[in-house]
Amino acid sequence: MRYIRTDSAPQAIGPYSQAVEAGDFVFLSGQIPIDPKTGEVNLFGGDLAKQTDLVISNIEAILKARGLTLENVVKATVFLSDMGSFAKVNEVYARRFGDRRPARVCVEVSKLPKDVGVEIDVIAHIER
Repeated sequence: MRYIRTDSAPQAIGPYSQAVEAGDFVFLSGQIPIDPKTGEVNLFGGDLAKQTDLVISNIEAILKARGLTLENVVKATVFLSDMGSFAKVNEVYARRFGDRRPARVCVEVSKLPKDVGVEIDVIAHIER
């Protein structure tokens, strides 16, 4: 097992790692819209599309630290504070992932860390 860490993505805000490599897989911890330069949450005035875009950028930065891209993602879990924002989040998700369509779960939760509207975690496969 190997821990993956990069300064290009937000640092963990608790006792966990940005990502862990185990065998041929990399498991990323849930990412929320934290600006990696400032370490501050950016809610973009409640704009879930912008929050989602930042979350996926943070995921890309962690994947890049291991030499991977969004194309390596095989599974994603999307947590929303309001399922009513699903269409906005899904639009950004579809644009960012392009033709690559990993398996996905999307659930509404009662609350997310730092009162954000979206959190996403992913599992990526390392092609050897």
